[in-house]
Amino acid sequence: MEKISSFEVESPPLDEKGMDTQEIPLLRRNEEEEKEEDREELAYEESEKVHMVDLNNSTYNHPSLYDVETPPFSWKKLWFFTGPGLLMSIGFLDPGNLEGDLQAGAIAGYSLLWLLMWATAMGLLIQLLSARLGVATGRHLAEHCRDEYPTWARYLLWVMAELALIGSDIQEVIGSAIAINILSRGVLPLWSGVLITALDCFLFLFLENYGVRKLEAVFAVFIATMALSFAWMVDDTKPSGSELLVGVVVPKLSSKTIQQAVGVVGCIIMPHNVFLHSALVQSRDIDHKKQGRVQEALNYYSIESTFALVVSFIINLFVTTVFAKSFYGTPEANSIGLANAGHYLQEKYGGGFFPILYIWGIGLLAAGQSSTLTGTYAGQFIMGGFLNLRVKKWIRSLITRSCAIIPTIIVALLFDTSDDMLDSLNEWLNVLQSIQIPFALIPLLYLVSKEEIMGVFKIGPVLKTLAWLVAGLVIVINGYLMVEFFSGEARGVVFGSIVCVFTVAYVLFVLYLISRSITLPSWMMFSEQKTSLTLVK
Repeated sequence: MEKISSFEVESPPLDEKGMDTQEIPLLRRNEEEEKEEDREELAYEESEKVHMVDLNNSTYNHPSLYDVETPPFSWKKLWFFTGPGLLMSIGFLDPGNLEGDLQAGAIAGYSLLWLLMWATAMGLLIQLLSARLGVATGRHLAEHCRDEYPTWARYLLWVMAELALIGSDIQEVIGSAIAINILSRGVLPLWSGVLITALDCFLFLFLENYGVRKLEAVFAVFIATMALSFAWMVDDTKPSGSELLVGVVVPKLSSKTIQQAVGVVGCIIMPHNVFLHSALVQSRDIDHKKQGRVQEALNYYSIESTFALVVSFIINLFVTTVFAKSFYGTPEANSIGLANAGHYLQEKYGGGFFPILYIWGIGLLAAGQSSTLTGTYAGQFIMGGFLNLRVKKWIRSLITRSCAIIPTIIVALLFDTSDDMLDSLNEWLNVLQSIQIPFALIPLLYLVSKEEIMGVFKIGPVLKTLAWLVAGLVIVINGYLMVEFFSGEARGVVFGSIVCVFTVAYVLFVLYLISRSITLPSWMMFSEQKTSLTLVK
């Protein structure tokens, strides 16, 4: 008889509940993977945020303090919260804004400086509301739009935001390429400048690895470079101080400067900048469970954002006054743009110790490079927020860059030989961004007015009325720009029909967004409830 050898199988170790302890790590791993899949995409991971270490106050994180009361002002804390406003202010200093400034100065002289000041103030109000949304809720505008609107509206809002970002990015990249062409003395053509600017995506990724504060410091250097460059130009051209003061204080508008006035206001509110600021403010670690801490953050962000936009206003003021002094009332006034502005300045003021052409090129390069970096940043938040994409940031940066760089290279190759064609392209891009403005402003005002989202930080009736008036004014002004543009461009039955169909669809979507923002008065709500109860009976 064949003998079968016996063997023992060792029983796996069991826990107190009789579960195989060898399977527990696998179960935990599966649970962690499921949680990772369900986890929402965040603007900043906890490890990426800037954390406050208050060595002088051992009660900073005491659970019972500042639940409602706002902590006292501190210069150290203001420095801690300073940074997001600098990045936001770049949207007021991009090449598109600089072109609007120089054309306003050349055609309208000093007369629109008051409008530039008030447009900046309106922009500040919108940006403060964007920051308020991000601080009070811990989520940014794109994330809220994903949850608050139905799928079809959410995707349409995302497409509009991406189109606005691409349009802005093309202007910024072209501006950088023009600056590179100037500084290389024409050796590097426009398309090569576009490729060089495209590499800023990798610069951005490199800087991001060193932390948020380092990135903010780089933008501070860009802003300082613009301020010094354009201040130098002011010293070279010596504009009239009295005319400047009158232009800021005394409102003046004529039929000949309507288009420039519309351009000044239209350039200030950038749709992607509204999305961006609501995400940037989340880079600081804030205890959202304490009302006092949230209010403290809102106060500090209001101060640093106001300071940043005051600086941006001064820089825009420098550019406008330089070109008002140099070209107002001259034959060149109606033909000046980004591409030829430096050469016109060089012809008028000559070389000198440091030629004004290269000073203009340095300032323009700082504006272009900084704005393309913030565009990359905004693209990450917009795509991640609307689509809840859980992909690495460098992948999203490459996608965002590609969406802008590919069409920009095509534009550079087609329009490199003609300044007039570049100006025409810029007009189309301005209209493209004007079209998108309602799709950032209306959702923002709807969200910051909603108590279910904002809690005690929802805006009051006075601020709400003021915000809607500002938004309405900006939308109407940009609507005028669109009508004026398309009335001149809509030639032919086919193109005219397409514009009409698009206009109807556009207006209907805007009305839909507004309808969702309307809150019925309490007495009407009570009346509706009473009627529904009567019907049930």
